[in-house]
Amino acid sequence: MINIIDIKYKKWISAISYTLFILYIIIAVILLFLSPYRQAAYEINSTGTNPYNIIPFKTITDYIKASSHINQNIWKSNLLGNVLAFFPLGIFLPWLFKSHIGFWRTATSVFLATSSVEILQFATRVGSFDIDDIILNTVGGALGYLLIKITYRLLYKGKTHEH
Repeated sequence: MINIIDIKYKKWISAISYTLFILYIIIAVILLFLSPYRQAAYEINSTGTNPYNIIPFKTITDYIKASSHINQNIWKSNLLGNVLAFFPLGIFLPWLFKSHIGFWRTATSVFLATSSVEILQFATRVGSFDIDDIILNTVGGALGYLLIKITYRLLYKGKTHEH
């Protein structure tokens, strides 16, 4: 998708895009594995318990059911945070890599990336494995893809009307 940019600015935009992508990956790794919250989870999980959820929509449903009993910020930030965490990946993949221009390729890559993160968190006991996180992260990546696709179509449509 980066090919639609005026050739004069293409190198700069490409360099900035790849730099932002690398920064996103670094920030994601820090937040998902090295943040103080994750270290606290490691201490809890190192007692021998390693919480996990393999039932789709269980955590999401539990948060919604308990929404009147728990702090609104906790469940909203958990659900929305999981969607937003992989939203940028859905933008970067089709923007930077031709092999990810299709929706299903991007969604599959986001699914595999988030599944890998969940498995690594489980194995290292930094966090817990939750199938709902995979679902929400994949939805976030899919929404990111849809945003970049709509933006691309609007830009492409504008270019075809100029001629």
